[in-house]
Amino acid sequence: MKRTHLPLNGLRVLDAAARHLSFTRAADELAVTPAAVGQQIRALEDTLGVVLFRRTTRGLELTPEGERGLIALRDGFLQFEEAVRAMQAGQSSRSLTIAAPRDLTQKWLMPRLAEIARAEPEQRFTLVAAEEGVDFAQANLDLAIRWGEGPGEHEGEALESDGMVTVGAPGGGADTRISWPGCLNEESVSLVTVADAGLAIEAAAAGLGFATVPELLARGDLSAGRVVPVGAPKPYSLGYWMVAPLPQWRQKKVRALVDALAA
Repeated sequence: MKRTHLPLNGLRVLDAAARHLSFTRAADELAVTPAAVGQQIRALEDTLGVVLFRRTTRGLELTPEGERGLIALRDGFLQFEEAVRAMQAGQSSRSLTIAAPRDLTQKWLMPRLAEIARAEPEQRFTLVAAEEGVDFAQANLDLAIRWGEGPGEHEGEALESDGMVTVGAPGGGADTRISWPGCLNEESVSLVTVADAGLAIEAAAAGLGFATVPELLARGDLSAGRVVPVGAPKPYSLGYWMVAPLPQWRQKKVRALVDALAA
């Protein structure tokens, strides 16, 4: 069913003017001029084809036509307010859906979400594996973390990192390179090839060779002594970005998550 176009500004002015029975006091409430209130009422009367107010010796009075619609109008505004509150409730929801590559989720994201959950016990997370592009609408995502040179078509913020770092086992290991899709040495011959940078770190920790991986992924294993750096980290043009379309990016719950992950 096609909906009738509602002159919402005029109806809002009508409600205020009917409550005060004064264009001046209605204008004060709405932060406009009395002349603007009068213009809105006249435009509404023209649209509806009825007279809503009359000026008498006692002041401003509603016509029977104006009174007839007030109860339904005010009930409607109450429902609008309920609708707005319901939509805003999603911004303060305790549920967040995040897409990220599997290795980043395991090596970096989960420990940070655990810290957030300890501080906010009612917080709930849904994690989605995203190795390539993500469809925010289809997956109902709040935030995605992806590898690239920037946020692309979305809003975004980079996760701070020292670039790429080469790691190996603490006690030494095979003098070979471990390859993974997208690694810096993927065109060279490697005796060990794994699916992602996270598995490359595990292979290095097991003594299978040396892996050059994002420093952000290796940070926890380096701190725990599971792997050791081979040389200093090197800057790299690619990195991990937290991204979301503008509507999601503006949500309070998403901004709070981005700030917590970037801290």
